[in-house]
Amino acid sequence: MATPTVLPALPQNWHEPTSPARSISPVIHRQLLPAGPAYLAHVRRAINKLSFEEYDQQVEEEQKRLDALQADGLNGEDDLGVGDEEESPELLLLDPKEWKKQDHYQVLGLSHLRYNATSEQIKIAHRKKVLKHHPDKKAGISNSTNDDAFFKCIQKAFEVLTHSEKRRQFDSVDPYYLALEEDTPTASDFKGKDKDHDFFFKMMGPVFEREARFSKRTPVPMLGAYDDSKETVEAFYDFWYNFDSWRSFEYLDKEVNEGSDSRDDKRYTEKKNKSERARRKKEDTVRLRSLVDMTLALDPRIKRIKQEEKEAREAKKKNKAGNTAAELKAKAEEEKRRAEEEAKRKEEEEKTARAEAKKAKAAAANAAKKARRAQRAAAEAAVEGP
Repeated sequence: MATPTVLPALPQNWHEPTSPARSISPVIHRQLLPAGPAYLAHVRRAINKLSFEEYDQQVEEEQKRLDALQADGLNGEDDLGVGDEEESPELLLLDPKEWKKQDHYQVLGLSHLRYNATSEQIKIAHRKKVLKHHPDKKAGISNSTNDDAFFKCIQKAFEVLTHSEKRRQFDSVDPYYLALEEDTPTASDFKGKDKDHDFFFKMMGPVFEREARFSKRTPVPMLGAYDDSKETVEAFYDFWYNFDSWRSFEYLDKEVNEGSDSRDDKRYTEKKNKSERARRKKEDTVRLRSLVDMTLALDPRIKRIKQEEKEAREAKKKNKAGNTAAELKAKAEEEKRRAEEEAKRKEEEEKTARAEAKKAKAAAANAAKKARRAQRAAAEAAVEGP
């Protein structure tokens, strides 16, 4: 059986309170603004039909997931130094509906890498940006109704740069390099710099390094140095005059009007885009050819090679002239030697002939003398006969 509770006695100095001097304020209806983290939490519970306990559990699990991602992605082991570039106010105000005008590399903090960024670096940079700009993390901090605009730009940049074909299309018209193409050196920039060989390679070397990324063939020969051989220089210009580019301009295609189901509109837009792509491709080919022509005309190596070839021809000509004089001299000496030998031979023949003639004459004289002796002896014998 329960024990009855006995209340303590009132203190001796207690008195019954008197009625208030002023009346109670009347009830006033105030409008509550749908803002703040409490309201957002209420909306999420109402939309997902969650109880307070279920919602708290969901929030806790999401926070654990984000913490795990942050621990994996930002612990310094696979950071790779990407995604930490400072975001300008203009960048944060990008309109996700105009995503074709945005610089996807800049959005993800990869401006210093651009087309050299690896897939792993893109993933890490995206993870950092998501952790920083996720709408749930920013909820209640700003009164703006467009808090997730930049987050949508981040997602679009990640979508483009992780799709090989879309990334190639964007790299073809990267706004950063389009601006550099506008600042490509011209022939007037080299006036008075004929003897400054380093200036030529300093100005034109980076230009060909940028253009090389569009080549279908690899490796791509770079501009090189002043002391390159004739074969190396000829190989460079042969490659660039026959440059095979994969660059395309689909990224600049105009979209079909929203809400239009007309096949004619789609066909017209596709035909127009195809024509524009062909025009831009032709202009780009002419641009590159003009660049190579200008480089060839200004290349100090060409002048050096021509000068070396001229000197070689002159040296060869000089050597040839020297060789001809020596040959003529040798021929003259040979003819002189032969003439001397012929004269000596004739002299010996004449000497021999004279000697033989003298012998014959002497023999004839002896024979005549013998004949006279014989005749005289015969005559004497006849006289002395009977």
